Amino acid sequence: MVFSWSAMELAQAIRAREVSSREAVESALGRIEAVNRDLNAIRVVLAEEALAAADDADRRLAAGEEVGPLHGVPFTVKENLDLAGSATTRGLAGLGQAIASADAPIVAGVRAAGAIPIGRTNMSEAGFRYHTSSWIGGDTVNPWDRGRTPGGSSGGDAVALISGMTPLGIANDLGGSLRFPAQCCGVASLKPTFGRIAAHTEGAPELPMSMQLLQANGPMARRVADLRPAFAAACLPDLRDPWQVPVPLTGPPLTGPIGVAVTLWDGVDPQVASGVRRAAQVLAGAGYAVQENEPPEVDRAAELWNTLAVTEFRWAWPRLGPLASEELRTVVEDGYFHLFPAPDPVAHGMAYGARKTIAAQWAHFQDESPLILAPVSAQPPFPVGWDLKAPGTTEEMVAAMRMTLPVNVLGLPAVTVPVGVQDGLPQAVQIIGPRFREDLCLDAAETIEAAIGIHENPLYRQLLGA
Repeated sequence: MVFSWSAMELAQAIRAREVSSREAVESALGRIEAVNRDLNAIRVVLAEEALAAADDADRRLAAGEEVGPLHGVPFTVKENLDLAGSATTRGLAGLGQAIASADAPIVAGVRAAGAIPIGRTNMSEAGFRYHTSSWIGGDTVNPWDRGRTPGGSSGGDAVALISGMTPLGIANDLGGSLRFPAQCCGVASLKPTFGRIAAHTEGAPELPMSMQLLQANGPMARRVADLRPAFAAACLPDLRDPWQVPVPLTGPPLTGPIGVAVTLWDGVDPQVASGVRRAAQVLAGAGYAVQENEPPEVDRAAELWNTLAVTEFRWAWPRLGPLASEELRTVVEDGYFHLFPAPDPVAHGMAYGARKTIAAQWAHFQDESPLILAPVSAQPPFPVGWDLKAPGTTEEMVAAMRMTLPVNVLGLPAVTVPVGVQDGLPQAVQIIGPRFREDLCLDAAETIEAAIGIHENPLYRQLLGA
């Protein structure tokens, strides 16, 4: 079944004329028709536009034109990223008419590589909840366990991937939004270094500073190998983001075994910890220098995320609150705002100074151990509705994300890779690298994926319908 193929399998088959782009798109659209009503991952299906683009892709290939590495491959786009001619709703009902006139830089880059958008994925309202649900989109369902969250805020893309509706998703990560859904659904994702991929949203050109510094756009896929071409395409230069850094995709080779610091703590659930240990064993067997260790100031870095992101979200709340559902208001007002009162302006400003200090400490740590292997969330996917029992559950969730939030604060890259299934739920780890060393993270993730073979799991094949 074509819809079960990976993005690179599809791209190679299309170039070899073994399957047409139209057949690839039709297969994905057929899968969406078959399962999306039940899973609610894709909110807007772009069938007519996608089929027209597929026909054009087939015409270009037949004419002998040069084509990109993702030529003819379908992909989905989260609804807080601009896609020309489509609404950038951010999961909010009041933005249903916010039609973008141009693609976001990451979308433009993936399109330039030949990929074809087929749908807009459901997301958490305003991207500020770890469960994917919105007034306009409803709840997205995790096919591993309908009673468990698919994660947020990019749960729509994660579910679309694991159920075969798309081979590639484009989304973003402010505090784990690429990585937590990947853990919950058993897919791969790449959260890049700050400044690596240009960022621009037409309707919100002047985002708060924390949103500019902490958020990163990146790809999701069923296989780690599919992240590489999508990542390379996404790094297309774009003058709309003056902070984009034109750094080579591959850094200099490291001498000797690459150090890996495995970070676990008392609060990590056994289901999650066993996956981390399994990945550590694979890397050790592959020649990595693996040892248990924790980078400096983890809790302080996580606290800075709350000081910066929650404070500046509070400033935006008078505009967003009236557009939000009662559920989001509960999570935000009873949870985050209750737990993290607004600091005085001086303390808020000094938090940016502390960010630099901790970043320097991590840089020294990663000079010895370039890679950090850690949980995304210390807990498995939580029951649907659990996060509404704020503020207690909000505090637990923030504690579970103690190795995820620092990655955003410090602008570091991280790849999430599935590492197995336990208790009927997928397991995943994140591999955190030094700045602009996504290549090291991807190499390690591919090593883990090749050894563990999560995609041969019978339940995975059943979910994919293959």
